[in-house]
Amino acid sequence: MLPEIVRAAALNFENRTVIDSENNIHLSYKDLDLISDEVSGALLQRGLLEGSILLLSLPTSIEYLIIYIAASKIGVITAGVNPRFRASERKSICEITEPDLIIATSELSDGIPKDLSVEITEITENTENTEKLLAGLRSDSFQPKKLEENLDRAVCICFTSGSTGIPKGALFTNKELLAIQKMDTEGVWGSGGHLVPSTAFAHVGSMTKLPWQLSKGVTLHVLDRWKAEKVMGLIETHRISAIAGVSAQIALLLKVENFENYDLSCVRAIVAGGGPSPPSLVIRAKNNFNAPYSIRYSSTESGGIGLATSLEASVEESLYTIGKPRPGVQAKILDEDGNLVENGEVGELFLKTPSSMNSYWHDSKNTKKFLVDGWLKTEDLARKDEEGLFRLAGRTNEMFVRGGYNVYPQEVESVLSTHPKIEQMVLIPKPHDTLGQTGVAFVVPSHSEENPTLEDLVEFGKDKLAKYKLPEEISIISELPLKNGFKIDRSSLKNLFPGASE
Repeated sequence: MLPEIVRAAALNFENRTVIDSENNIHLSYKDLDLISDEVSGALLQRGLLEGSILLLSLPTSIEYLIIYIAASKIGVITAGVNPRFRASERKSICEITEPDLIIATSELSDGIPKDLSVEITEITENTENTEKLLAGLRSDSFQPKKLEENLDRAVCICFTSGSTGIPKGALFTNKELLAIQKMDTEGVWGSGGHLVPSTAFAHVGSMTKLPWQLSKGVTLHVLDRWKAEKVMGLIETHRISAIAGVSAQIALLLKVENFENYDLSCVRAIVAGGGPSPPSLVIRAKNNFNAPYSIRYSSTESGGIGLATSLEASVEESLYTIGKPRPGVQAKILDEDGNLVENGEVGELFLKTPSSMNSYWHDSKNTKKFLVDGWLKTEDLARKDEEGLFRLAGRTNEMFVRGGYNVYPQEVESVLSTHPKIEQMVLIPKPHDTLGQTGVAFVVPSHSEENPTLEDLVEFGKDKLAKYKLPEEISIISELPLKNGFKIDRSSLKNLFPGASE
């Protein structure tokens, strides 16, 4: 379905800019269709056929999108390597995908096994001449034939961040991509606008979302690496109405120097996914951008679609929940025995959505584990209240036991992070000889005159949290460590404790 959308967009939007990159390259919808046709021809000449696997180890660039679209036009399955991955992670992804061809830049080729077929390409810089784009990977004498319609045809493999081990590849077919396009656009074409992708193009947030972005006729402003100052400039210049990103990116935008000097009157909404948004961040973002804030809960496996808080949400919903399932999505919470829990009780969250992955690539064991009778096992702990709102309690592997009682870090964080002296905080379990584990609060202080103390946190949280849930140590840090995708790296904080469990 991606090739059909590209062709239709070329007819509907023609000379409208589809991609505007920071290295001064601008590409129209019409040229995107034409150039991707020529790249398709070159891929055919290199022996790729319908069902072949193409692995892209490229930076976030115009070239990445062109090759991905070109591959889809001949039925080739594209997998992407996050450019932030290390050589060892790149090697693991090569071993998982078993690609027929790898296209990489020289800088992102470390770790690729020597016995695989690799073509090195370079990223074009500072040119308005589209003939130079992928000049060595285009053929106008070998045009692809139109593929037969097939909803089950595999299109892309999106890898998880690997936060729980080796990255897993979520496979998406035409069926899932079509569902995502319909769910995100409600079937409406056009409207245009400008968008700054907040994730690398290898991420599910780009590979599965590209069809709806093209069908809406948006202009994508491509940054090799996401930088808050550049994004703020683009928001102001292009009057971008919706700011999208993960919570850490929203926090970085708020820290941009001379924030108050930007004209942000165009902003109508803030949409944050990729992890929880601390209540203190939601409050600051709403006040500083003067716009409503919607928290989006999803995952790579769900195709980037799941639950959301409403832009018209009450204070309680917008600060302390992940909202309700989006239209077309179902959610339930089960206990360890697979039974539905009562409202208010903590269990594991499961999702059912037509956007969910088809399977894990070359991994039947985990496919069976995480796709259960059409439901996606998330490994996130949550509870549902009487109003149907869902509240996260953390990952199943983040819960710890203090003196026989379960402690859910995210529940504690959602309360304590609203303390006026705190900008961000996470609760990490530390081994304890008597109690088993106790909580340590790692705190990034706000710009108040003095840092919060442990006594401050205990006093602040004692009326909302049971005593055993409150931290028993505090550690002041300048910033929380982040991993690929701007998610908090809790494991690096755990490693500060000798004998800490992963």
